[in-house]
Amino acid sequence: MPDNIIIENCSPTLAGLKTGNIFTIDRNLISDIKQELCDLNHCLTGKGLRAIPLRISEKNVLIYLYRPDKLKADLSSSEAKEILLKKGYSCKSIESDIVRLIHHIHHDGSFPHEIGLFLGYPPIDVRGFMEDTRKGVKCVGYWKVYGDKEKAEKTFSSYRKCTEVYKKCLSRGRHLSQMIVKSRVS
Repeated sequence: MPDNIIIENCSPTLAGLKTGNIFTIDRNLISDIKQELCDLNHCLTGKGLRAIPLRISEKNVLIYLYRPDKLKADLSSSEAKEILLKKGYSCKSIESDIVRLIHHIHHDGSFPHEIGLFLGYPPIDVRGFMEDTRKGVKCVGYWKVYGDKEKAEKTFSSYRKCTEVYKKCLSRGRHLSQMIVKSRVS
């Protein structure tokens, strides 16, 4: 899997700043998706990350790269649980919730907006987007903000800076595995 695509889409997660990212990769860029994901996970798992396919089509693959420890913490908040329970999630384990998310991606008529919780977005912003995508928006960056605008803007800035630093490192010959920050297990 091309490192530049992962860096472009997932730098804040690789750096430990963000819970997860999703990205699409063209099937023409990869020969064997199972082997590519196996190789990627070999690089990621020891540092506290995982990558899984959320949807595979003839043309592309939607991949979720995430930090299970951060996801578990994010989904354990009462606000996140409330949103997920209303959408049919069990909230018993992150694995079962990811399986449910995949189910929603494949079977719902529209993309499941609760995916924001799996990406580390604040529950107040996910709820605001789910209720009305236009009403009450305070700013837009990596997501639409309905809650704390100042905090979100600082977060957006740190994500942009992180991505630029990672892109520079890659252009100077650093390998993806050298740029992954290992999770601190608490």
